[in-house]
Amino acid sequence: MAELNRPDRRRCTQCGREDEWNESSHNWTIAGSEGRPFCLHEWDINGTHNPIVESE
Repeated sequence: MAELNRPDRRRCTQCGREDEWNESSHNWTIAGSEGRPFCLHEWDINGTHNPIVESE
């Protein structure tokens, strides 16, 4: 059976803002106080993250 492997952090390559996944609100939230909230964020997603994990 396959499981969904969700990322839990992401970082903007332009402003350095880091977001973390908030499980209670099911949404991304700003981690700490770094980065600009209104940047047109370019997330560091490069295609190496595999969203599907085969469970044993």
